[in-house]
Amino acid sequence: MRTAELLELLAQENIREDELPALLVDALTRAKKRVATAESCTGGMISAAITSVSGASGVFDCGVCSYANFIKHKVIGVKDETLATYGAVSDRTAAEMARGVRLLSGADIGISTTGIAGPLGGTQYKPVGLVYLGVSTEMGLHTEKLLLGENNADRDRIRELATAAALYFAYKEIEKL
Repeated sequence: MRTAELLELLAQENIREDELPALLVDALTRAKKRVATAESCTGGMISAAITSVSGASGVFDCGVCSYANFIKHKVIGVKDETLATYGAVSDRTAAEMARGVRLLSGADIGISTTGIAGPLGGTQYKPVGLVYLGVSTEMGLHTEKLLLGENNADRDRIRELATAAALYFAYKEIEKL
């Protein structure tokens, strides 16, 4: 999903980026569900967005900022084989991060981000702005590939968009529980 597609998706549902944290906390509260996060490229921004909402303590279990691969492995259970074979920035790593933080915390939903926010670190195959999101529930696990480096998006904007996407996909997941 590219930046324009993400923004169009939000526009179609009449959701502003700044509304997403409150929408998620409200939906979790109504559904009596809990969420946990495992973040790499967003560096705690998803956790901060959720906990900025009054009442978040009733629905937010924990956030793990797992920038280093050994933390991804040791704390949230990403397999060494996954990291060695696919790398930290991959759909498989995002999936294992989301599942791992959900199991670690006992939350109903685990969400994760891993990517390259830049401006350094991009390659031909993994460009700046590539972000993978993971969403895990008891009912299943899915990932989203985002390409957020378009239109000269800077590091801050890439991280903001990744945070918005993670909040949105977690919000949509509640409808399925």
